[in-house]
Amino acid sequence: MSGGAILECVPNFSEGVRPEIVRQIVAAMRVEGVHLLDYSLDADHNRSVVTIAGTPAGVMEAAIQAAGRAAHLIDLTTQTGVHPRIGAADVIPFVPVAGISIAEAALIARQAGLQIWRRFGVPVYFYGAAAARPDRVQLEDVRRGQFEGLREAAIKDAARRPDVGGPELHASAGASVVGARSFLIAYNVFLGPRAEITHARAIARDIRASSGGMQGVKALGVLVNGRAQVTMNITDFRLTPMPQVYATVARLAREHGTAIAEGELIGLVPEAACDAGAAWTKCIPDFDPNQKILERRLSHPLDWPEA
Repeated sequence: MSGGAILECVPNFSEGVRPEIVRQIVAAMRVEGVHLLDYSLDADHNRSVVTIAGTPAGVMEAAIQAAGRAAHLIDLTTQTGVHPRIGAADVIPFVPVAGISIAEAALIARQAGLQIWRRFGVPVYFYGAAAARPDRVQLEDVRRGQFEGLREAAIKDAARRPDVGGPELHASAGASVVGARSFLIAYNVFLGPRAEITHARAIARDIRASSGGMQGVKALGVLVNGRAQVTMNITDFRLTPMPQVYATVARLAREHGTAIAEGELIGLVPEAACDAGAAWTKCIPDFDPNQKILERRLSHPLDWPEA
């Protein structure tokens, strides 16, 4: 892919168990000028993450169509999983890659959110650089209470109502959180076999920025398939490099009498964040730089699945 502005979008959908459903959602994103870079399903979190990139107009349309398809196929009233969520198309972030500013990405996010409501009746909250209110910049603040809590709060509390549409959430598809942000690295680590969820929670508390830990790091301690996991979003890998995150988690794990067993990377990672032979990537089983580094994927995108 070369020439012109390049915009990335990394929508997260509340479905990670049924591959046929995810394939239909991904297939709906096939728009001229848009390339499929990555998609993965996580059954334990019951969540899928898709990465696309291309022309800003094409990427915006692809995201809108995917939100509509997800609303048709996913019913949150019967969906459960480890990961917090408020929508079928739960979060739709636009990320500038080349030739486009974060402010322009935020404008595209606002336009996409309006179309998601107009076409499909799914209310939208704006976050990140596209946030319409200062208390909605952080994704976790918007998602507080999850689908079950927010559908009640949005009706009773004007401060929790969507930015577009509503005040009621969509009966089965909830609401989508649409925004613009810089690169985010979604990185999880499993702790050793004797580790308990209390260990993972303690480590997460110590490293996340909101608890006085590392800047640009969000973290939770969860239990995934019976294993303690620290699940992280690194929102500024230049401010807090990945080797620092890994080394800190490893040190804290040792202090709790355990260790990092293996890592997991959700989606893609920028080349600048990925030094060859780094410990944080070496602990990821079958890590392939050609498959997981964004810039390499831009040159060799995936084939679109059939609907």
